[in-house]
Amino acid sequence: MIAAWYEEQGPSRVLILGEMPTSEPAAGEVRVRVSLSSVNPGDTKKRRGWQGSGMPYPRVVPHSDGAGVVDEVGPGVDPSRVGERVWVFGAQSYRALGTAAQYVVVPEWQAVGAPNGVEDALVACLGIPGITAHRAVFGDGSVEGKTVLVQGVLGAVGSLAAQLARWNGATVIGTVRTVGDVDAARERGHDSVVALGDVDVADQIRAFASGPVDRIVEVALSENVELDTAVAGNGTVVAAYGTRSDRPVLPFWPMLFSNMTLRLLGSDDFPREAKESAAADLTAAAGSGALSFPVAPPMPLADIATAHDRVDHGSRERVTLAIP
Repeated sequence: MIAAWYEEQGPSRVLILGEMPTSEPAAGEVRVRVSLSSVNPGDTKKRRGWQGSGMPYPRVVPHSDGAGVVDEVGPGVDPSRVGERVWVFGAQSYRALGTAAQYVVVPEWQAVGAPNGVEDALVACLGIPGITAHRAVFGDGSVEGKTVLVQGVLGAVGSLAAQLARWNGATVIGTVRTVGDVDAARERGHDSVVALGDVDVADQIRAFASGPVDRIVEVALSENVELDTAVAGNGTVVAAYGTRSDRPVLPFWPMLFSNMTLRLLGSDDFPREAKESAAADLTAAAGSGALSFPVAPPMPLADIATAHDRVDHGSRERVTLAIP
């Protein structure tokens, strides 16, 4: 099969395009003929050796997320799954071979039936950001009737978190970095938006919320924890999946007096039941038309290095590769 891989960590030029043997599914696994492979920041961080991570395998085919069709099943898997259109998540989580290839083999529960009428471009990008967003929103139960603040609502995780929270019946407030980003957020369907660079940000959030917020989805804990604490109510949960400083300073006593909970999210290591619940809800929400985000036209697999560079430079459109 045609695939892209790297055998050493480093800049995008370490990526190699070539042919390698096609994997066969073992018991409980399916093989998917990949149509689109989605590139996430986590994929490029692994390639770069971010946070001192080493090469877990001699050769790594990158990317955890994608879309395609089941073409073969292993022992114990219903053969009727052959021909099923699916979206894949976690393909390169603790595994050597991800979706940047013509075929990928995953446990069958990580190949999720795609909803009718929803394009591959959307479902191919649901995995890492969607499951992270789901855990951030629902890790502490339903948000129906609650107020959810999403820090960084233009990001991949933030945008999906806002849409999932609204789908569940929450009031959602989003933040963006600058006043100039407010219109962009509103064009994407986020009505209650506050710019972090504006004045009286906490007051604006409280006005949209008509009081304190119940849940906070946090992309930059070290930068925003003071604001999070200022707008929190008693028992507010802050679900953080990112930080700019790896040693954030917390306003301990104000957080304690509000009985706040800090939930930290590492998507590779969510429990299986959490991932399966997220996959089911993401599929249902996508099928109902509740989810959308900008996806750039797919790039050829041969341009994988350029695709990784786009992600590393902070593309606001999702980056995908068309698999030949």
